[in-house]
Amino acid sequence: MLDTTQPETTQSAAAPPQDEPRGCLFALSQPPLMIFLAVIGCLLLMASLHDLLLL
Repeated sequence: MLDTTQPETTQSAAAPPQDEPRGCLFALSQPPLMIFLAVIGCLLLMASLHDLLLL
């Protein structure tokens, strides 16, 4: 039988289940990865504009 006098404290109701896999959109939402991708994108854009306009 379950003891209903004390609230359940093993898992919060708002916590996500642990066995649910996280996808690619979760990885892309991380700030360090987005900053890294933005820096790489800016470097590629600057290099392409340099090649197109100045060479």
